[in-house]
Amino acid sequence: MELRQLEYFVAVAEERNFTRAAERVHISQSGVSAQIRQLERELGAELFDRSARAVTLTPAGKAALEHARDALAAAGAVGRAVDEVSGLIRGRITAGMVIGCTVTPLFEALAAFHAAHPGVEISLLEDASDRLAEGVRTGAVDLALIGAAARTPDGLDALTVVSERLVAAVPPGHALEKRRRVTLRDLAAYPVVCMPPGSGLRAVFDQACAAQGVAPSIALQASAADAVAGLAARGLGVAVLSESMAESHRDRLTAHVIADVRTPALLALVWRPARNPALSALLTHCRRAFGKNAAGPAPENRPGTRG
Repeated sequence: MELRQLEYFVAVAEERNFTRAAERVHISQSGVSAQIRQLERELGAELFDRSARAVTLTPAGKAALEHARDALAAAGAVGRAVDEVSGLIRGRITAGMVIGCTVTPLFEALAAFHAAHPGVEISLLEDASDRLAEGVRTGAVDLALIGAAARTPDGLDALTVVSERLVAAVPPGHALEKRRRVTLRDLAAYPVVCMPPGSGLRAVFDQACAAQGVAPSIALQASAADAVAGLAARGLGVAVLSESMAESHRDRLTAHVIADVRTPALLALVWRPARNPALSALLTHCRRAFGKNAAGPAPENRPGTRG
């Protein structure tokens, strides 16, 4: 008795058709039939009733089916256990990244992981932070780099990469340029350029405005910090950015921490707690790549385009 015979037996039992079972296991129908006949000879009993149009299990087949499934599952578990010990991780990892984000340590982590585990297929997608977090919750995304307000999403494990205050950034000659202290109400007197809803930075800004009863005029929105800064530099509004975002544009914008917004904007890696060898290996590379910069601004990680 061979594992492949049990695999073909289970396929025929579940598909109730030799042709569909053959397509499922990627061999010819005659090959499946021959292996099933060989299995029946070894067991001394017919496993299928072939007299009807749909193939059905005989009493012997019904008795054997769950044991065959258990044997295949056990064989798979043996393979996975050996792979984990020997480092031969296989499978697929889907990583998410907030739109407009350019964070070098994440790219370095993905590259190092790929070099160490070439058998794992890596997919990278961009989306808004709230949708990425939901994707992690549902399992559609294994790991995501998201923006968040003050705290990372409930129910997910997280590694905070950056935690920063919000700033108002203005071009030379703007009325707020020389102010020593800028508040939300000061900001609300001018058109605002900021990131769209769904980003962590926008969540911080919206929550702070709602808490203080301030209704700013959102003139323009852009997903990338470079775009927000570029619009503000051209006099189209006051840019709302994080400290390191604004630092990247200090040659053309003057930034003031918004004094009455104490909630920090976070950039964090989030994932769902689970036993996934590939994800565990990727997280090891992420922690190494971000290193001591986790939970603080990273020079090489100028999140100048994060949300």
